[in-house]
Amino acid sequence: MASQTETRHDESSDATTQSTESESALETARRQLYHASKHLDVDPSIVERIKYPKKVHEVTVPIKRDDGTVEVFTGYRAQHDSVRGPFKGGLRYHPDVTRDECVGLSMWMTWKCAVMDLPFGGAKGGVSVNPKELSSTEKERLTRRFAQELRDVIGSNQDIPAPDMGTDPQTMAWLMDAYSMQEGETTPGVVTGKPPVVGGSAGREEARGRSVAIITQLVCEYYDRQLEETTVAVQGYGSVGANAARLLDDWGATVVAISDVNGAMYEPDGIDTVTVPPHNEEPEAVTKYADNVISNDELLTLDVDVLIPAALGNVITKENAEAIGADLVVEGANGPTTSAADSILAKRDVAVIPDILANAGGVTVSYFEWLQDINRRAWSLERVNDELKVEMQAAWDAVRSEFEQRDVTWRDAAYIVALSRIAEAHEARGLWP
Repeated sequence: MASQTETRHDESSDATTQSTESESALETARRQLYHASKHLDVDPSIVERIKYPKKVHEVTVPIKRDDGTVEVFTGYRAQHDSVRGPFKGGLRYHPDVTRDECVGLSMWMTWKCAVMDLPFGGAKGGVSVNPKELSSTEKERLTRRFAQELRDVIGSNQDIPAPDMGTDPQTMAWLMDAYSMQEGETTPGVVTGKPPVVGGSAGREEARGRSVAIITQLVCEYYDRQLEETTVAVQGYGSVGANAARLLDDWGATVVAISDVNGAMYEPDGIDTVTVPPHNEEPEAVTKYADNVISNDELLTLDVDVLIPAALGNVITKENAEAIGADLVVEGANGPTTSAADSILAKRDVAVIPDILANAGGVTVSYFEWLQDINRRAWSLERVNDELKVEMQAAWDAVRSEFEQRDVTWRDAAYIVALSRIAEAHEARGLWP
């Protein structure tokens, strides 16, 4: 996931005009909320309420470094909306973590959970720290102290964190253990994305890439494209890109390009994706296995049927949107397409399937993990994958219905689905007191 620096957006201006390349996650979330609300008969007071987070917690996280010195970090947990269920969202460790970044990303999580019809609201949090500068023991101490600082505001039925940039299943295991020790009982449902041995779900690591592949297959069917006759370029060969590429390859698509930070492998006749190790197995290995290397910028403009940006945010911009060669863009990363680029692609009739639908497999399988934890009953990998396919199909059907009934883009259709569900829940519950 790409790190972004957030600023507060003045909603007194027309949000539809705010389409600069530097738009933050918070600005984007509010602009999409505003845009979707124009297509629905929603009580303006509800729109006004969900422009802002319910709560934002800022905490001090002191830790003792390995050399005996004490260093103090700042942590955040933004809880945006819980009208449909407990807060849900990742925890990241990164130097650029800020309050507004967490707020913006928590709003995105609200939209994502709603478009998937999951009984969760959105949250996001993290610590402003460079995890690469921490030893494993320092990272564990940081996590355990952060868990203690957040203990009163997280919980299986309150707010359920998950891994994000700079954190991983081990981080979640430490957090769960620290929380459980203070509670006096093992509470696996307090976090998701844990190792399966301590209550994690089979298939969680691969889920986002699998959902990208499922949505790619569905969108190809929608546009009457045979997957066996479809060429695909994937920017990013990490957990999302590699899993999506390998599944599409296995299902018959021709994956002609994959990339990492050093460049891209390009094989017009198709790449045998299983022979190229993903980032978690061998970091930055793509170009080592390539006979023909091109740049990441060149990959984005290849003449392919489907482009899957699955690495960073803001990679499709107003500078390169005219040169995008694909007919279909399926967003594997969070926020890979800027607002200006979105407008250009829409004018060019390039279909862009948004991240809040395409990569929602992660939070969906996190929901499955939560169900397994609270019921103390593990699911098989086959069941997880089958259930994920059912959920992705249902979300696709809902978004497709709005797309067909209204003169909107796929992104707008997804946000309309999300906002309609959130607004309906707010209307049903009312305003207290």
